[in-house]
Amino acid sequence: MECPHLSSSVCIAPDSAKFPNGSPSSWCCSVCRSNKSPWVCLTCSSVHCGRYVNGHAKKHYEDAQVPLTNHKKSEKQDKPQHTVCMDCSSYSTYCYRCDDFVVNDTKLGLVQKVREHLQNLENSAFTADRHRKRKLLENSSLNSKLLKVNGSTAAICATGLRNLGNTCFMNAILQSLSNIEQFCCYFKELPAVELRNGKTAGRRTYHTRSQGDNNVSLVEEFRKTLCALWQGSQTAFSPESLFYVVWKIMPNFRGYQQQDAHEFMRYLLDHLHLELQGGFNGVSRSAILQENSTLSASNKCCINGASTVVTAIFGGILQNEVNCLICGTESRKFDPFLDLSLDIPSQFRNKRSKNQENGPVCSLRDCLRSFTDLEELDETELYMCHKCKKKQKSTKKFWIQKLPKVLCLHLKRFHWTAYLRNKVDTYVEFPLRGLDMKCYLLEPENSGPEHCLYDLAAVVVHHGSGVGSGHYTAYATHEGRWFHFNDSTVTLTDEDTVVKAKAYILFYVERQAKAGSDKL
Repeated sequence: MECPHLSSSVCIAPDSAKFPNGSPSSWCCSVCRSNKSPWVCLTCSSVHCGRYVNGHAKKHYEDAQVPLTNHKKSEKQDKPQHTVCMDCSSYSTYCYRCDDFVVNDTKLGLVQKVREHLQNLENSAFTADRHRKRKLLENSSLNSKLLKVNGSTAAICATGLRNLGNTCFMNAILQSLSNIEQFCCYFKELPAVELRNGKTAGRRTYHTRSQGDNNVSLVEEFRKTLCALWQGSQTAFSPESLFYVVWKIMPNFRGYQQQDAHEFMRYLLDHLHLELQGGFNGVSRSAILQENSTLSASNKCCINGASTVVTAIFGGILQNEVNCLICGTESRKFDPFLDLSLDIPSQFRNKRSKNQENGPVCSLRDCLRSFTDLEELDETELYMCHKCKKKQKSTKKFWIQKLPKVLCLHLKRFHWTAYLRNKVDTYVEFPLRGLDMKCYLLEPENSGPEHCLYDLAAVVVHHGSGVGSGHYTAYATHEGRWFHFNDSTVTLTDEDTVVKAKAYILFYVERQAKAGSDKL
């Protein structure tokens, strides 16, 4: 967006000595001292936190406004208004009066000069920090970033994701998908797509919500993000380019309010699937799938057209059987799925922890059994019987006709009451390895024993009481080690911690033939 307020708001010198010490991305808010999402005012160089932390940057702008009743219009125009600020992490510029990101500059190019100055400060701080860490490593045999694996020393190579404003729902899903090896490797091996050419080639763009939709690719930004997550960087990666594309093509996720991680995952997979079907910049990426020998035709599940890596990895098929209780007519329908949404049985809903009271603990098997058990439909779901030619009472039962390579299980923890969407906080016991799905198959005799066993790859957890609030984190296993992903923070953890989590989404990977035979 072209902002008309830059000339009156951008007043600081690019080499201003008023800037705090240290790297700009770690500067602290001058009010609450938080170092999350720092923004610098381009009028007075003061630093405040973003609106999704404590909102002091916006309050700084509001406090600086001059009431029209006390000043003449000409005086108001001459006085700096503190309306424009810059993100100290992404260097994007935002105007509070326009309520949008800014792409233009002053006649003297002050915005770009400040941006370059902040980048130089960040690079200098990073270089100094790298030298300091190297010196510590040389002088000490013990470092918290190192651990013993099979007798050798290895570094934690996982990278966190910056929270861009209540984007923990997106970060948890991205970290989970990045640890599903076959899915992740496919995208990382895709050729890069050059979205810009001519004068803008090779230059970083600073996105605005007013830009057009022609030059965005969800597949490309998703590929870039996955490539960045396991490069061993100790600095959290900012997925702002991916989030910008999400805003463009998924209007439901615009803004900075908390969103449902499961809903985001479904939208993400659906849009990746659609874009892969159509290709981008004339390159059909579905063709690459045909060349991938590990994804044979027999393992593909088509949803909305041709198969892609999304349906080849996550796609399964359900058989839905409905029987009329009056005439006995049976109706069968096959439905493709990318995930299964499981109810937590009502008898367990008041039990919040594993050891809260005596009696059985709710298990994943209980949830799966509830999903596949024979169910009599109530009066609001009467079945239209073609033989009786009217709606009749009926029963329904699900069978799994084809299991996917990655079984995604969504536990339905949020449900509507009269006016509110409440959370079911029940602990559900789940296995780390050996989840046996054979008893839920339509034709179990046609599946080998190893093709029905699944091992856990990742878990998404919702912390808090409501879907519109709280916080999302993820656990995932990588090369035999479990990690906890909490936005920009990544820590090593253990299996005992993982199994105690109150799972919201579980990702199970089909066990290879060489694995053991533990079962749920």
